Amino acid sequence: IWPDCSMAVFCTAVGIMLIVYGLIKILGYFSRDIYCLAFQFDLAFGVLLAAVGIIIIVRRNVVVNLIFGIFGLLILADALFKIQMSIDAKKFGLNLWRILLVALLTGVLGFLLLIRPFEAAEIMMILVGVSVLFEGILNLCVAIYTVKIIKNQKQDIIDMDEY
Repeated sequence: IWPDCSMAVFCTAVGIMLIVYGLIKILGYFSRDIYCLAFQFDLAFGVLLAAVGIIIIVRRNVVVNLIFGIFGLLILADALFKIQMSIDAKKFGLNLWRILLVALLTGVLGFLLLIRPFEAAEIMMILVGVSVLFEGILNLCVAIYTVKIIKNQKQDIIDMDEY
């Protein structure tokens, strides 16, 4: 939104955001999802996100030059996990081609951040914003199309003793 903000403010905001996002991922891992698809990698990835967030805040002066690569690596890794999850979903008979397409696009954006094709910091900040937007869309798609909470499910078989 504000591509010309200072990198110190940006690094602090990103660090806090990654810590919060990591904690949300860790909590998501412990949810009661029937298929265990949406959150299967979230414990380790959540810990990694929180650790990277802490490093970004503590070592802000060193990380400034690496921030786009860090973002690219995290977004690319999450996109790859989602691609694997959409392929694994076939075992359950789920067709998650929408998630696969969004994950591929998000992965390309993460890869672009990683290789840093533009030298202008303002353009890279816009690319970060677009990448984070697609990361959010990807996670929303995963939540909508894969999460089936156990307590909301109805029994498929009627128990004759209770009938």
